[in-house]
Amino acid sequence: MVDVKPLHRLSKPEVAFTFDWTRRAVESRGWKYEVWSEPPAAELENIRFFAGYRRDWLFSPEILQELRDADVDGLVLRQAMECLPDRSEPQARAAIHHLLWTQVFLTDLDRPRIDLSHRSWAVSH
Repeated sequence: MVDVKPLHRLSKPEVAFTFDWTRRAVESRGWKYEVWSEPPAAELENIRFFAGYRRDWLFSPEILQELRDADVDGLVLRQAMECLPDRSEPQARAAIHHLLWTQVFLTDLDRPRIDLSHRSWAVSH
């Protein structure tokens, strides 16, 4: 079971009391109990950014497959884009962002988006 509450409200005594009561009731039945809040600001900003690349039909299946076949583990964005020398930079960049949204590629979303630069952004399968 998951309770969801904004982070700033978790320290309120009435919320803490309710969540403690809920935890005991849920766990007494052998179930797992968690409390979730909004993700850190940098992670949320990055998720919103990559959401702009979620629509499959906007991306060439050929470019996506070329990227899936490329060895991009540990590469920064510029290097990953260079794995597709016959594709334009905007096409390659957008396709990489789409593969991040679909979690074909992974990166650290906890860093501010400004760090998703050509120098510091790295991808892995």
